Amino acid sequence: MKIPDYISPVVAYRVWRWNETGLQSLNGEPWFPGRRLEARCRVAPAARHMAEAANEVPHRKCTCGIYAAKNSEHLRQIGYADDGVCGEVYLWGTVVEHKLGWRAQFAYPKSLGLPLSLLPFTLAELNARLFALIAFGIDIFVLYNRKSMRLWKHGQGYDANGLDCIISLRREHYLRQQEERKPKKGDRVALLGRGIAVIEQIDSKGAVVKFGTRHLLRIPRQKIVFNQHNRRWEYAGQ
Repeated sequence: MKIPDYISPVVAYRVWRWNETGLQSLNGEPWFPGRRLEARCRVAPAARHMAEAANEVPHRKCTCGIYAAKNSEHLRQIGYADDGVCGEVYLWGTVVEHKLGWRAQFAYPKSLGLPLSLLPFTLAELNARLFALIAFGIDIFVLYNRKSMRLWKHGQGYDANGLDCIISLRREHYLRQQEERKPKKGDRVALLGRGIAVIEQIDSKGAVVKFGTRHLLRIPRQKIVFNQHNRRWEYAGQ
């Protein structure tokens, strides 16, 4: 998308969600490639008597508008940047300034920074997931240890050095996660089709789990798996 030539947009910082459906605001509002996001006032009409011009969005006496921060550090301090995509955003139209940021009428991403933890493990998965972001026509970076590495350059494609580095770091990150993600005493395990149990004892061969108030079951260690989608340990055996 081309920002109108007759304006000087404000460059600010936001955090988005990124999943299989694409890019979204933290409240679930979808962002579409090539299309500006326009703010809407969700205040009930009967409550708009406070506004001098109900059609002006954002209005200084309302809370409507597209929010963005003046710096990315503020987003980290309030915990917004921990698990999302943090990047720069263009703001224009009616823009209301506040101490730590702005509320704007129109917005469009300027660049995106992806946490290493959000990147798919394989290159095929990475290509599939990145397609929705590449369509915005912007540069894409990967964030690692509070540093950024260019992954995609608009108009040129993948950065070779960045891609090689990302693949290596992603593999190390994945292996480290697998090592750290081991069931331990006190963890909950979903016995699929039966309910939730708690691990009482565990070793390399098996685990003793407490099911209900009295029942103790021994289940094979290798069949206790972590379901990434459900974010929990599961056991599908009988």
